[in-house]
Amino acid sequence: MNAHAPSASYHYGLGNPADMKSLSGKQILQGIIDGRFPQAPISQALTFWIVEVGDGFAAFEGEPGPHVLNPRGTVHGGWALTLIDSATGCACYSLMGPDTGYATVETKGNLSRPILHNTGRVRAESRVIAQGKQIVSAEARVFTKSDGKILAHGTSTMMVLQQQLAEN
Repeated sequence: MNAHAPSASYHYGLGNPADMKSLSGKQILQGIIDGRFPQAPISQALTFWIVEVGDGFAAFEGEPGPHVLNPRGTVHGGWALTLIDSATGCACYSLMGPDTGYATVETKGNLSRPILHNTGRVRAESRVIAQGKQIVSAEARVFTKSDGKILAHGTSTMMVLQQQLAEN
């Protein structure tokens, strides 16, 4: 597992499918962490990034801010749910071979305490809890980096997709 440099050094976009064709999900995710491939475009919009990957494990870190507030002034619950979905999806993807992808079938989340624009950096850690040929499930916890308080937790179910990455 490898922690990533500060968020200012991230670049965003989609990797070249030709460069990723023979790589496993874990290799692609590690390439993103190492900066060989870009962070996903959604990471820029929602200010969270994949920072670690292992076998059946993925961790994201994020910085909530004013851009993700709801009308009441707290971070929209969809931000935490998207963070859970991203972390669980990548934990599942870390176990997949080349030319294999995934799609979310279901994500469920529980918001344990409010996330505020000034909560500071949060971390989501996810682990695969069940793996079949077609369905993989993972759970995630979102917590504050400063004191480890649980902010949200949830589970996702992913469908394994046998696919060829399209050439650009």
